[in-house]
Amino acid sequence: MDVTPTVTGRPAEAAPPLRPPQAGGTPRPHRGRTVRRALAGLLLLVVLAGAWVGFRAWQAATALQDARRQLAGVDLDAAALTSAADLTDLHAATSRAAAAAEDPVWRLAEHVPWLGDQLAAVRVVATSLDDVVAGALPAADDLAVLLDGGARGADGRFDLAALGAVATRVADTAGAVSAARERLDRVEPDALVGPLADPVRQAQDAVDRLDRAVGPAARVAGVLPAMLGADGPRTYLVLALNPAELRAAGGIVGAVVEVRVADGAVDVVAIRTTADLRGVRDPVLPLSDEERALWGDGLGRWVQNASSTPDFPRTAALVAAHWATVSGDPVDGVLGTDPVAVAALVDATGPVPDPDGGTLAGDGLVRALLRDAYVRHPGAEASDAYFAHVASNVVAAVGAGQGDPQRLLAAGRRAVDERRLRVWSARADEQRVLAATVAGGAFTSGPFADDPGLFLDDATQGKLGAYLDADVTFRDARCVGPDPFVTAVVRLHLEPPGAVASALPVVVGAPGEGVAPGTLLTSVSAWSGRDGEPLVVRRDGAPATGRVTRADGRVVVQVASRLAPGATQELAVDLPLHDGAVTLWTTPTVTSPGAATFRCPS
Repeated sequence: MDVTPTVTGRPAEAAPPLRPPQAGGTPRPHRGRTVRRALAGLLLLVVLAGAWVGFRAWQAATALQDARRQLAGVDLDAAALTSAADLTDLHAATSRAAAAAEDPVWRLAEHVPWLGDQLAAVRVVATSLDDVVAGALPAADDLAVLLDGGARGADGRFDLAALGAVATRVADTAGAVSAARERLDRVEPDALVGPLADPVRQAQDAVDRLDRAVGPAARVAGVLPAMLGADGPRTYLVLALNPAELRAAGGIVGAVVEVRVADGAVDVVAIRTTADLRGVRDPVLPLSDEERALWGDGLGRWVQNASSTPDFPRTAALVAAHWATVSGDPVDGVLGTDPVAVAALVDATGPVPDPDGGTLAGDGLVRALLRDAYVRHPGAEASDAYFAHVASNVVAAVGAGQGDPQRLLAAGRRAVDERRLRVWSARADEQRVLAATVAGGAFTSGPFADDPGLFLDDATQGKLGAYLDADVTFRDARCVGPDPFVTAVVRLHLEPPGAVASALPVVVGAPGEGVAPGTLLTSVSAWSGRDGEPLVVRRDGAPATGRVTRADGRVVVQVASRLAPGATQELAVDLPLHDGAVTLWTTPTVTSPGAATFRCPS
């Protein structure tokens, strides 16, 4: 009998089966353990990458918040390029944000669905703002040198080489801004989370506005050396517009100063009053049927009425033709300005001589030109001569290099923004550049087709506009819906001196039979945007009827305004909004600028 050996308390275990030998002679690791380890490593990498991207996102967000706070103190337009110190601090913040967003791990994370869109938007904003500020710094440095006295010599002559260098820098800046705008425009804010969407829209809006400002400024800077005589002498006419008797462009042409510019030097050549530039029998330039319907032949026959059109290039061309007809000499360009702008320039240059003795500056200059002159010099020719001599003294002061350059720049910038300083060139290539800018004043001939206008033309033939208080406000905006609009209100108030009824005819004018002396009669013209519907004018809340004509593709509605001394009147029109905004061109008066802009809240 067979006997099987046993171990006490436990049966004997069977021997494990033999495994075939592994390749290479070593055992194969367990696959599940390998996968778990790989997944754990991958998860660790994802966590570390996420943490790194989160850290970089925090860095970028912090830097962009710093940039946003500093940006609030910098006016981002062409003039802001003069603030090099502010831009240096701003650049430090945008550089930190751009460096964080350009991190390789960040760029890799942009491939992650949904999250990548958010990260890419932050990167585009950060790098675009950094490119804009970095591009502006060199121009800011050059402009700072110019405004510290480097633009002009001791004799007042402009340094054309320095201006040319700045023009190149500003052109480079404009290129950087335009490229940044194109990149930002490709970002879709609606696809982003709420905390990102609004800042992206704000960045897009800021860079878009900067592009619209710096682009034209760069083009103007490019033609400036030639306009200052770099390629040969130039002759310009400076129109002294008188808002005491309003015309659409601001006021009648009260005097004309001939200026010669050669190699950066500016000299006054001659002074002409409207008595020297008398009316002619036939218009100096052919007038269209639309122009004749609106203003009659007087637009082209009398230099005073050349400013009846709201389009400054047309005013300038008519005055230049009138000058050539009377004097036989052609001119290279025309500038137009008014006493309010001149007073600001004089505040920068320092007081100028008063032809009656003493000096003039600030508000005293405006009062002397628009009110006192008609008491001291009651004849129309005498008062015009006084006006002309003051204008000549101001041009001479600016040409001699008097005053603080930064204050002069600020005064000029404000005058342009308020449509009180406009420029036209007789040279087609330069005029194309000017007409595309606010400084060109090209209401109908420039790229301002969507902009409506509300203009004032004196019908009293006096100087009561010196006592007119005008302002423009907006109300009752409807920013959503199929036909968004806002109501623009022009408020007019007449406050002449108590004895105005007995004032000289040159002041009270000729209001007509049955109209008390001292009454101001004004023709108000409401211009639609090009191919737009007529603007319905309401006078003190009631619809105002008037004459309807067309000009340059716009509908023009003309209504009458009548103001007795001490009276107030409101004229309201509903203006269509385009992309939530509208700019209304108006007549610059003693108290109000020549444009007002409304934007819907973002």
